[in-house]
Amino acid sequence: VKVFPAKTSFKTLKAFDPHGYFLSNGPGDPGAMDYAVKVVKDILKEDKPLFGICLGHQLLARAVDIPTYKMHHGHRGINHPVKNLQTGKSEITSQNHGFGVSPEAIKANQDTVEITHVNLNDDTIEGIKIKDKKAFSVQYHPEASPGPHDARYLFDDFVNLMEN
Repeated sequence: VKVFPAKTSFKTLKAFDPHGYFLSNGPGDPGAMDYAVKVVKDILKEDKPLFGICLGHQLLARAVDIPTYKMHHGHRGINHPVKNLQTGKSEITSQNHGFGVSPEAIKANQDTVEITHVNLNDDTIEGIKIKDKKAFSVQYHPEASPGPHDARYLFDDFVNLMEN
């Protein structure tokens, strides 16, 4: 595992020869991060496993031409209920973001992007999967320390992608 600064080039990332890429959370407007979107597009072309959380979720969406928007009220704190559409189960999550991904754009691109998680309070998109890639993301914080641990399975899913 190696942590790279936000503006690291894909060439530098690839030289590390990782088994997969993790896009972490972070502050800021994903609409102002074209440099990061370009790197994510390059990662997707390489077709190695990719897992994004929070800002990483928004950057993955932008990399497949799904726009982001500033939310009227962001999601802050713990105890945000999210439904996993793949299992039908709800998860209690920890969140801290003020931007979301466009549900209209995802619905218009269902051949590329699958919605995997939705917020049960306001129906915002909480998770996506890129259909022809080993790439997925969630809007919340699955690491959730010291908060809820309902979403820890996502790290196992990512490791499984790297092992297969």
